[in-house]
Amino acid sequence: MKESVIADSTCLIGLERIHLLDLLPALFESILIPPEVDKEFGVSLPWLKVETPSDTALIAALKMLVDDGEAAAIGLASERGWRVILDDRQARAVAKNLGITIIGTVGILVRAKQSGIIPLLKPILDDLETSGFYISNALREEGLRIVGE
Repeated sequence: MKESVIADSTCLIGLERIHLLDLLPALFESILIPPEVDKEFGVSLPWLKVETPSDTALIAALKMLVDDGEAAAIGLASERGWRVILDDRQARAVAKNLGITIIGTVGILVRAKQSGIIPLLKPILDDLETSGFYISNALREEGLRIVGE
């Protein structure tokens, strides 16, 4: 059975730019976003559900460390006990400190390649970078190593 996730806007925007948003519902059972991410992303999709986190004190504290969308996504992931899709290094560190499981956009693409949904990872990483999505050399090399490219 596929797992459910909470998404931040960075992944959604990056995958939309390269026309691969459909990877998310192919890989995950449910994809939730908080209203802040909905506002940042600005695209309504039938499989993308908006849910407001209830722990306002946690969200307020998180906003001192990360941006509003990331804070709300981390808070919602904490409440649900679900994995969160985060790419920002600081946001990932904050989520890890709270014991939240994370995955990034490159991790999603690695899963898509391992699942046979995409044939090759390298051209997609190239497309992402061309569209303005930053991927460190170390992360790029690690993703390619994992999938044997």
